[in-house]
Amino acid sequence: MFISVVPMQFQEGSSTWCDSQGWGPVNENRISLTPCFLNTTLLGAPAIVAAIAFVLRISYLNRHGISHNLGHAFSYWPSQLAIGVAAGALIAHASAVAITSLSAWFAVGSQVLAWDQKEDTDNPLWLLYLYFSAILIAFFFEALPRGRSHVQMKSNASHHDKANLFSRWTFHYIHHIILMGFKRPLVTTDIQDIMPKDVETQQGYQLLANKWKANKDAVERKNLYISDKKKVKTPNLLLVIGRTFSWSFVTATATILAASSLQFLLPVLIKEILEYIESDASDEPKARGVILALGMFFISVAVSFLNGQYLKQIAELSLKIRSGLVAMIYRKALVLSPDSRNKASTGSITNHMSTDAERWIRDLVWMPHWISIPFEILVATAMLYQILGWSVFCGLFMIVIVTPFQAWAGKFFEGASGAKYEAMDRRVLIMSELLSHIKTIKLYGYEPAFNERVTSYRTKEIKLLRKSGLVLSFLSIVFTCLPLFMAFVSFAVYATVGGPGFSRGEINAQVVFVSMSLFSLLNRPVGFMSRVTETTIGLRVSTRRIQKFLLKEELDSSAVPRISTLPKDPQVPLVQIENATFAWNGGCVDGDDDDDSDNEEEPDETTALLSANTEPTLIDINVSMTRGSLTAVVGRVGQGKSSLLSAIIGDMYKRQGVVKVYGSVAYVPQQAWIINATVRDNIIFGKPFDQERYDRVLFASGLLPDLEILAAGDLTEIGERGINLSGGQKQRVSLARAAYQDVDIYLLDDPLSAVDAHVDQHLWQNLIGPHGLLKDKTRILITHGIHHLEHVDHILVMNNGKIEERGHYKHLMDAKDTFYRLISEFSVGHRSKKKHQKATGFDGTDEGETSTVVSEEENDEKDGELVEEEDVQTGVVGWSTFKVYCEAMSYHYLALTAVLYIIWEAFQLGIPVWLEHWTRVVDTTTHSLSYFLAIYAALVITYMIVDVYLTYVSNVQARVRASKVLHESVLARVLRLPMSFFDVTPQGRVLNRFSSDVSDIDEVVPEGFIDVLTSASNMIGVLAILVFATPLLIIVLPIIGLVYVIIQKYYIKTSSQIKRLQSISKSPLYQHFGETLNGISSIRAMGIKDRFINENATRSDRSANAQYASEITNRWLNVRLEGLTSITVLVTALLVVSNRGSLSPSLAGLALSNTLSLTYSVIWTLRGYCDLASSLVAVERIHEYSNKRMEAPENSGVRLPENWPQNGRIVFKNYSARYREGLDLVLKNVSFEVKPAEKIGVVGRTGAGKSSLTLALFRIIEAADSYWARTTSAQEDLLKDNPTLIDGGSIEIDGVDISTLGLRELRQHLSIIPQEPMLFAGTIRDNLDPFHKVTDAELWEALERAHLKDHISSLEGGLSAEVAQNGENFSVGQRSLICLARALLCKTKILVLDEATAAVDVETDDLIQQTIRKEFKDRTILTIAHRIKTIMDSDKILVLDRGQVQEYGSPTELLQTQGLFYSLAKQAGQA
Repeated sequence: MFISVVPMQFQEGSSTWCDSQGWGPVNENRISLTPCFLNTTLLGAPAIVAAIAFVLRISYLNRHGISHNLGHAFSYWPSQLAIGVAAGALIAHASAVAITSLSAWFAVGSQVLAWDQKEDTDNPLWLLYLYFSAILIAFFFEALPRGRSHVQMKSNASHHDKANLFSRWTFHYIHHIILMGFKRPLVTTDIQDIMPKDVETQQGYQLLANKWKANKDAVERKNLYISDKKKVKTPNLLLVIGRTFSWSFVTATATILAASSLQFLLPVLIKEILEYIESDASDEPKARGVILALGMFFISVAVSFLNGQYLKQIAELSLKIRSGLVAMIYRKALVLSPDSRNKASTGSITNHMSTDAERWIRDLVWMPHWISIPFEILVATAMLYQILGWSVFCGLFMIVIVTPFQAWAGKFFEGASGAKYEAMDRRVLIMSELLSHIKTIKLYGYEPAFNERVTSYRTKEIKLLRKSGLVLSFLSIVFTCLPLFMAFVSFAVYATVGGPGFSRGEINAQVVFVSMSLFSLLNRPVGFMSRVTETTIGLRVSTRRIQKFLLKEELDSSAVPRISTLPKDPQVPLVQIENATFAWNGGCVDGDDDDDSDNEEEPDETTALLSANTEPTLIDINVSMTRGSLTAVVGRVGQGKSSLLSAIIGDMYKRQGVVKVYGSVAYVPQQAWIINATVRDNIIFGKPFDQERYDRVLFASGLLPDLEILAAGDLTEIGERGINLSGGQKQRVSLARAAYQDVDIYLLDDPLSAVDAHVDQHLWQNLIGPHGLLKDKTRILITHGIHHLEHVDHILVMNNGKIEERGHYKHLMDAKDTFYRLISEFSVGHRSKKKHQKATGFDGTDEGETSTVVSEEENDEKDGELVEEEDVQTGVVGWSTFKVYCEAMSYHYLALTAVLYIIWEAFQLGIPVWLEHWTRVVDTTTHSLSYFLAIYAALVITYMIVDVYLTYVSNVQARVRASKVLHESVLARVLRLPMSFFDVTPQGRVLNRFSSDVSDIDEVVPEGFIDVLTSASNMIGVLAILVFATPLLIIVLPIIGLVYVIIQKYYIKTSSQIKRLQSISKSPLYQHFGETLNGISSIRAMGIKDRFINENATRSDRSANAQYASEITNRWLNVRLEGLTSITVLVTALLVVSNRGSLSPSLAGLALSNTLSLTYSVIWTLRGYCDLASSLVAVERIHEYSNKRMEAPENSGVRLPENWPQNGRIVFKNYSARYREGLDLVLKNVSFEVKPAEKIGVVGRTGAGKSSLTLALFRIIEAADSYWARTTSAQEDLLKDNPTLIDGGSIEIDGVDISTLGLRELRQHLSIIPQEPMLFAGTIRDNLDPFHKVTDAELWEALERAHLKDHISSLEGGLSAEVAQNGENFSVGQRSLICLARALLCKTKILVLDEATAAVDVETDDLIQQTIRKEFKDRTILTIAHRIKTIMDSDKILVLDRGQVQEYGSPTELLQTQGLFYSLAKQAGQA
C-alpha cells in the first residue's frame, strides 16, 4: 500500500484529480496506481464513508452515550496523542499545497487516511511519513486488548460493548472464550454478558410493541370507514418488524452490497493479469503483476471483513426481533380471553416461541439478498456484456424462463410449510399432554394409544418433508444448475454468432475465464434464489402465525374493576356483584378460524365449562362480601362454584351487571399450582422475606413437621408441577403462599379436599377459620365438606349457575330447602361433630405429614436439590454421534450419496477443464466448433441429471429416513422410561427434544450434511485445478492447511460446547412459559404479571446470549479462515504472474477463475463441517434419551392362566420399595393379604405411603434392590458390589409374582381411578376407550352408571363431543365421574380407588360409593380415601404409617383396639 502513495510527477496541465491514463487501476509509468483510481476508489471513497460515519457516530453518542465515569484505559492518551500528531501533519500538508483533491478535505474532517497526490517540491516528505507513523501508532494502541485494564474490569458492560473497533472487526473479543473452551468444558457463566446491551429483550420489545400498537390503531381507524367486511384490513406484523428495524436492515443491506461490489473487482483484476501474461515481457514490468496480485489479496480481505460485519449485524438484528417477539407472545398469553385461551393450546403457544420466533434467527440472513441478488445479477450482466456482447442475454433469458417455476415453488413451499407447522403444533401439543400426565398414562397402560396419536401427526410431517424434498430435487435444475446452463447458452451463442455482424465470436483465455469468473460470481445470486424464496415464505408463514396469535381477543380488564385501595368506610363490601351474568364463551360459536382448537392449560386453574355452548355459566349473580367475612360456597359438581371465583378474578366474560373488587387478592386453585423452586420460594413468591411472618404462616398451614423431615428444610427443591409432593402438601404450600402475601381478599377453591381430616381441622383452626391467621381477611371458601359450614359468616348455595340460597347456617337450616336436605342426608350427628371440632390431633411427632418422595431425598441430596442441572456433553461432537445419524439414514443411502458426489464433482470439474482445452487448441485444432460445443453440452446435461438424482437421494430418501427413525426411537424410549426419570426431569427439558431438536434434525442437520459434502467436493476439485495449473502451490498448501487445522481444532471444540449450552438455555425459557400458562389465573389474581414478565425476559436474554456467542464464534472462524484463503489467492496470483513466460494464458485463466470459488468452497467446507458438528448436538441430545434405561418390558413371555386374574387375591410379602435407588424406603416390609372380592380401605396420614402402595401394585415403582429396580437405575454399577442390598419382597396376584410379568400384561388386568382425574384432548369416546374396542351402547351404559349420561347427552355430538386439553371443559368432579365410567368399562378383577372422590361434593361422593358397591361387588377393591366415612363399610382397613403396616383388620376390630385408626376416625367424627 505504501507504493501507492509515492508522490507522482504529472504532465504539464494534467489534473491532480485524474490524468490521461484514466481509471487504470495500474499506473503505466511507475509502480503505482493511477491518480483516478487512487483519489476516488482508494482514498476519496473511504474518506467520504469515514466522514459520514464520523458524523453519525457523534450524533449517536450525543443521543445515547452515557459516561461510565471509570476513568481512561492506559491506551487512551497515547492513541489520542498520535491522532493529534496525525491531524497536525495533515493540516500542515493541506496548508502547504494548493489542495484540489476532495479526498484531502474529507481526510482533514475525519482524520482518516487520504493524501493529495500533487507533487510539490516545497511539500516536505517528512510530513507524509509523520502522518502515516502517527496513524499506525494510534491504531496500534487502539487495537491493543484492554480486557485487563482497570476501566474494563470495573465496567459492567458486555464483552461486545467493551471491545474496540479492531476487536469488533476481527471478533477478537470472543477469543478468550475460544481458548477457554479448548482447555476445559464451558459452563453457562463462561459465556454470559457477550452480546450488546441493545440486543436485550426489553429494548427489542419496547421498539416492536410500540410500532405494533401504532399499526393496530391505524388499521382500526381505517376499518371504521370500510363497510364491506371482505375488504377489512388486518395489522401486518411483518411490515411492523420491517419498519421498526428499518435502519438496521438498511445498514446490513449496504454492507452486503459493498461486499458484492468489491467482489466484482476480482474479475477485472483477472482480466488485467491475463493481459499482463499475454503481453510482451519487455513491455510490462513484473511489478505490475505483483500489484495486481496484491489487489486480489486486499479485495479478498476487504470482502471477508464486510461479510463478517454483515453476518454480525444480521445476528444482532435477528436476536432483537426474536427476543421482542418472544416477549410479545408471553405478554399476550397473560391476557388472553377465555375464548382465545380455549383455542390456543400451550403446545401451540410454545411453538410460536420455539419455532416461529426462532425462525427469524435462522432465516433473516437471507432477506437482504432480495436486494443484493438483483444488484449482483445486473452488475454481472453489465460486465459480461462488455465481454460477450448481446450473447449474454440469451443465457440470462433462462432466468425469465424459470421465473414461473419459482413462483409455483413459492406457493408450494408456503402451503407445505404451513401444513407442516400445523402438524408439528398438534404433535407437540400431544407430547406436552403426555409428559404432563405420564404417571396416569402409565397406570392406565395408554402408552400405545399415545404413541399412535403422536406418530399419526409425525407421519404427516414426514409426508410433507418427503414431498418438499421431491419438489426441491426437480427444482435443482432451475436453481443449482442454472448458472452452468446460462454459461453454456451464452458461450454457444457467442461462439456461433456472437461476433461482429453475427460472425463467430473469438474464443480465447480472457473471454472464457473472465466470463467464467463472472458466471461463478453469478452462481451465488442465482443459486440463492431458491433458498431466499423458501426462507422468505417460511418466515412469512411463521410471522403470520404469530400475528394471528397476537390478534386474538384479550380479557376486558375493565369488566371487573380492581381498586387497589380499601374503602375508607369499613362497612363497604370488598367484593360487590350486582345483577351479573358471566360466561366462558364470548357469545360467538364460530370464533376465529384458528387452527389451534385445543386448550392445554392445567386443570387446576380453571374448572369451568369451556365448550362451544354460548349459554351463560353464571346467571343473575348478586353477592356482597364485607371486610373480614368468611363466605362458604357449596353445591353439587358442575354447578358454577369455581366459576364464581373466576368471575371475581376477571377470567370470564361479563355479559351484564356490575362487579367491583377492592384491595389485593390471592387465589388458591382447586388443584395447587406449584412452580419448580424451593419450598421457601414457592411460599414467599417474590415478596420480601419476613422471618416472623414466615414462621407464623408455616405453622398455620401445617408445614412445620414436613420441613423438619425434608433434607434441606424449606430450601428443598420442589419438582415441576410439585411432582415430589403429595396432594395434601401441594395444597398446603399453595395456602401458605396465599397467606404470606398478606392480601385483603382470599379466594379459596376447595383447598381442604386434598388433605386428611386432622389436617383439615388444623388448617381450619389456625389458618382459614374464625380464629385462624386470616380471621381479619375477606375469605371466599368453596367447599365440598359440610362440617365447617356452621362456623362461617355467610353461605351461598349454587345450583345450575344461580345462587339458589344464601344466608347464615341457622337461617338456611330453618328454611328447610336444598341446603337443609343436603345437611340432613350427609351430615354426621351433632355429637360426633362436636367431638371432631375439639380434636386437634396435629403435632410434629404424630402427624408424619411429609411426602414419601421428598423425605427420602435426605440420603443423597443434602442440598435439597431435586431437579438436577441438565447433562451437558463436553468436547467435540464425536464420530459416534455422526455414526448415529448415518445409521438413521442407512449406510446404503450414505454410500450412494458419496458415490454420486464423486460423479457430480467429476462432471463439474470436466466443464472448466474442457473449456481450458478448447481455448488452448482453438487456433490449431482441426475439430469443428460443433465438436467442442457438443461435448460441452454433454458435460452440462449429464451434470444436471446427476445433480437431480443426487438431490433426490439426499433430500428425500436419506433425510426423511433419518428424521423418521430418530423420532421413532426417542418417542418409543421416552414412553418406556421409568417414573423416576420424570420425577427429576422438567417437562420443558424433554419437550425441547421433541420440538427444537426434532426440528433441527428435520431441517438444519440434513442441510448441513449436504452443504459439507457439496463444499468439500468443490474444495477438492478447486484445489486439484490450482495444483494442476500452478504445481508450486503444493509447497504452500501444507503450511496453510496446518494453520487451517489448528484454527478448526480450537473452534470446533468450543463451538460444540457453546451449541450445547445454547440448546439447554432454551429449556428453562420453555419451562417457565409452561408454568406461567398453568398458573395464569393465580398470576392475574395476585397482580404479579410484571414479575413473571421480568423473569421471562431474563431467561430469554440468557438464551439469546448463548445464541449470540455461537454466532460470533462462527464469525471468529470465518474471518480467520477467509484471511488464510486470501493468502492462498495471493500465492496463486503471484505464481501465475511470476511464471508468465512458461504458463499458458488458458491455464492461468483456469487457475485464477477458480480462486474466486476457492474462498467459498474452503470456508463453507470448514464452516459447514463445524456447523454440522454443532447441529449434530440435536442428534446427540435425541440419542441421549434414546439410550436411557427403560423400565421393565411390556411383555415377558410368561404364560398366564386363562382369564387371569380370576379371583383377585392380592398378597404383599415383606414388600419394600423406594422411588429411586439410593434413596430411603417409602414402603418397609409391608405384608398383608387381600382375599378375592374383598373391599379394603387404606388409610393413614398424608405421606404415610398409601399412594406408594398403589404405585407398587402397578409396578410404577419396583421392589427395593430387585433386578428391575437396579436395571432402571443409573447407579446400577454402584449397586452390584453393594453388600447392603436387601430383599425387597414380592407382590402376588392369584399366585403369580407380578415382577415376572411384563408391564402391559400386568396393567391391562388392573383398573384404577387415580387421585388426580385426568382427561385428554380428543372426544368423550377417546377418553373412555382410547383403543376403540368397546361399542357405543356399552359406553352409554357406563356413563349412565357413572351418573353422567344426562350431561354427556346434552353436549353437541354426544360421545363425539370434544374434550379440551386436560378436560378443561369439565369440572374436576365431572372428570372424576368420567374416570369412574372408564373403570366401569374395564372388566378386571382388581380396582384401585386412589382418593378418587376427594374433589367431589358429599352428595356426588355418596352416589359414587353406591355405584362402586353395586357395580364392583364381585371385584377386589383397594380404596384410598381422605374421608373415613367412605371406607367405614369396607371388609377390612389397612392402616399405614411411615411406609409400614400399623393395623389391619375389620373396621369394628380396629375401633375396639383404639389404635391409630381409632384416632383417625375420631378426628373425622366417625368414632
